[in-house]
Amino acid sequence: MEKVIYLDNAATTQVYPEVLDAMLPYFTEYYANPSSVYTFAAESAKAVDQARESVAGLLHAKPEEIYFTGGGSESDNWAIKAAAEAYGEKGKHIITSKIEHHAVLNTCAYLEKKGFEVTWLDVDEDGKISLSDLEAAIRPDTILISIMAANNEIGTVQPIREIGKIAREHGVLFHTDAVQAFGHIPLDVEEMNIDMLSASGHKINGPKGVGVLYIRKGVKIRSFIHGGAQERKRRAGTHNVPGIVGIGKAAELAARTMGERSKKETELRDYLIERVLKEIPYTRLNGHRSDRLPNNANFCFRFIEGESMLILLDQAGICGSSGSACTSGSLDPSHVLLAIGLPHEIAHGSLRLTLSEKNTAEEIDYTVEELKKIIERLRGMSPLYEDFVKKQQD
Repeated sequence: MEKVIYLDNAATTQVYPEVLDAMLPYFTEYYANPSSVYTFAAESAKAVDQARESVAGLLHAKPEEIYFTGGGSESDNWAIKAAAEAYGEKGKHIITSKIEHHAVLNTCAYLEKKGFEVTWLDVDEDGKISLSDLEAAIRPDTILISIMAANNEIGTVQPIREIGKIAREHGVLFHTDAVQAFGHIPLDVEEMNIDMLSASGHKINGPKGVGVLYIRKGVKIRSFIHGGAQERKRRAGTHNVPGIVGIGKAAELAARTMGERSKKETELRDYLIERVLKEIPYTRLNGHRSDRLPNNANFCFRFIEGESMLILLDQAGICGSSGSACTSGSLDPSHVLLAIGLPHEIAHGSLRLTLSEKNTAEEIDYTVEELKKIIERLRGMSPLYEDFVKKQQD
């Protein structure tokens, strides 16, 4: 197979060699269950503790506030459902936004069927919520605000610090789905008044199947998975030691390289955006121009069907997506693009390209050149584009 240009790092990332090297001994050499009492298990328990410290350091949290889960979706489910259960006597009102990941959207929809009321905040054309709308939505029976730190499709970063301040002033719990932001932009749970935060290992060059839920000390969130006494009796199940070691090592690397990595990715991202907008007509950049993840570029190309574009990009050796990897089997347009006000016919022509520090300017140049040819080819087969051009010429 020829070289692949991988531009879908929001879907998942390559496990870095340092991460894999750190994990391998815990498959074969130190394979004991860390919950066991004998000496052989001590090395596994020590590794779990070290990973907890590394993740806590990246978030400016205390190690005892970090709980390991099976991934970001589990963490979102745990935070929202357990908050609803624990604080349901105080009220049954939850606030979220219309552009959340489906792990939050579908969990909130589930709770609506259980008698909870959810306020779904609108966003502006860049994908940002209104702080005044948020504050106006808070009621005496509001128990939880769940707003993502950065959008997984269009990359827009929300004003998390301000949201946390509003939540704290009104005595409402604040949860943020930080799966895309974790390890990519600075997050400080203390300064940002975050009560719960979800993250995932495979978005930061760690392994799949392991995630994190930060729970601020004092927040009375109960168990989500019942069974044994693991994770301080809050999350049952034998520890996935290699996975936990992996997310710990990935968090350590992310903390050390964030500044340099972010600078390189932002430069490449802006170069990509500038070329695409300049060289491909009838193209729209989705998401906030500057308040966005360092590696995210999301476009809509008019008169184009996104799936055909992805197939042709794949044939050229380029990996991209039309939105969230979790909805790649859906023919419906992105709920995020509809929420920012795009009509269906434009939203269908979306392309998300998400970079890593390993990508090069040469790869971006190749991608843009191939994309130009693909767009021209697909528009050449579009009767809508043909009609549009005729009208422009009249």
